[in-house]
Amino acid sequence: MSAKALQPKVELDKTRDALVSLGLEHSAELLGDRLASAVKGDLAPHRFLDELLAAEIGHREERRVRTSLRLSGLPTGQTLEGFDWSFQPGIDRKRIETLATCSFVREHEVVLFQGPPGVGKTHLAIALGIKAVAAGFGVNFYRLDDLLAVMKRDAEIPPRKLKGKKYMSTSLLIIDEVGFQELTRQEAALLFRLVSCRYLKGSTIITTNKSVKDWPEILAGDEAMATAMLDRLLHHCHAFNIKGRSYRLRELEREMKP
Repeated sequence: MSAKALQPKVELDKTRDALVSLGLEHSAELLGDRLASAVKGDLAPHRFLDELLAAEIGHREERRVRTSLRLSGLPTGQTLEGFDWSFQPGIDRKRIETLATCSFVREHEVVLFQGPPGVGKTHLAIALGIKAVAAGFGVNFYRLDDLLAVMKRDAEIPPRKLKGKKYMSTSLLIIDEVGFQELTRQEAALLFRLVSCRYLKGSTIITTNKSVKDWPEILAGDEAMATAMLDRLLHHCHAFNIKGRSYRLRELEREMKP
């Protein structure tokens, strides 16, 4: 008779039901296979429990990250690991990797990526957003036009009542494509209100194709407002001026080669 046939039959249904009732559905699914492996490997009971709970925690973390990424509005596929550093050697990689620790989010600091289209500004912003989600922070990504549309709907709400709005309360707000068009006076005022309300209370990443000296022309020509906004944004700011060729133009050139 085989050793397997001599092993006592273990009734697991009651244990599975208990795990499910405690919300440990993943552990319930793994129980049979993990227990068989533990018996085969002569694993101590506490080690078996440790491994089962570690698998449950890992599964929950993966689910949290997936859900948070979906709710954040972050585009997919643009990770820090996938960034082509060789194409933009002027970017200080060590500075970016330091930001990827998310200390800037904890300190409510600003990251400003400025440079012409296609040089990797948005990719880096999204990649840092993904790192922040993985670290447990709330993140929301908006292109400026979309953010302005949301803020216009809330324009009549007093600032003190905007705390529940995700663009105000999120730990990290990413605003993409600032500067591609001049804002109306109302839009400029709403953006200024946002920056003022989040100042020293939340972290912000901004991508822009304009140098800061050109911000008055973005903000309806209002130099005083631009100065006040930049005063807040640049107070605790990690600024990157990215130069070089466009990734998209490089890909187009490759496609056009015979």
